[in-house]
Formats: sequence, C-alpha cells, structure tokens
Amino acid sequence: MESLTPEEIRESFVNCSRADAAELPLPPGLHEVDWARREYLGWRDPRLPQRGYVVIPTDNGAVGIVLRASEASMRSHTPTMCGWCQDIHLVRDVYFWSARRAGDAGRKGDTVGAHVCGSFECTENVRRTPPPHYVGFDAERVVEDQIAGLGERVRRFAQAVVGARI
Repeated sequence: MESLTPEEIRESFVNCSRADAAELPLPPGLHEVDWARREYLGWRDPRLPQRGYVVIPTDNGAVGIVLRASEASMRSHTPTMCGWCQDIHLVRDVYFWSARRAGDAGRKGDTVGAHVCGSFECTENVRRTPPPHYVGFDAERVVEDQIAGLGERVRRFAQAVVGARI
C-alpha cells in the first residue's frame, strides 16, 4: 500500500459527508505505519466503539469506508472466522461490520457487510508463517498467497461499497 497523508485519508472516504470525514479521528500511530506491509489501513474510533474505518487501495486511488459493528457481534463469544484474512489459527474478536454504500444507494439505506477482525489486524495475520503439516510445505508461498488473497478480498469489499468496478 502506498503511504497516505492525513489529508489523503480524509479525502478518500466515500460513504460519509465531507464534513464527517473532516471530523473523524485518524488512526493512532499513523506516523509509524509500515505501509509496505499493509493491504489496507483499518482502525477503531476511540470514542465510539461500534465505529471503525478502513482505507483500501484500488487502481483508482484509496477508498475510505466508515464501518459500524453489529451490537450482537460485540456481545457474542462464538468464534467466527474473519472473511478478509481468513485466520483460523488464533482466537480473535471478529465482528460483523456493515458499511453504508456510497452515493444514492447509501442514501436510500443500502449497506454491505463482512465479518472482519475486530481490531483490523488482518495484515499481521496473513504474514504469520503457518505451521508445516506435511512434507514439502512451502510456507513462504502460503504467506504470499494469504497476502494476495487479503488484498483481493478488501478490494472486492471496496467495490461493493462504491457500487462500481474500481
């Protein structure tokens, strides 16, 4: 992922007003982000625990999306697999995050959603070397495939929010 300035992050949001984007909190530690090891940037709102934000790189630039966690997901203790990183090795909080679609569809109440890691740690999860289970296991290739898969799944989510090929 290419590095983004605070202004570029705020300008990337597609499913909220410009005024709302100007007020949203930026991710903590933004100056420390290792952009080369990111398929997307995600963070929680420190004031509103049910709100999250992701910025996803696409061929047409970064797409910022405001998310809302389902209240039921926040109370649930049932293990759920993240739909983005598909991590099954560690027990993590996974929430159902919904996003209002961009444009007219969103103004009419249309949303899309996905089960995603509660703290948006997918970029770390896909880089963990899996344990070898059989002879000839190519751990580096598995990690590369996991990274590529995460990138593709987050781009598809951004495309669903925007409602067009991006």
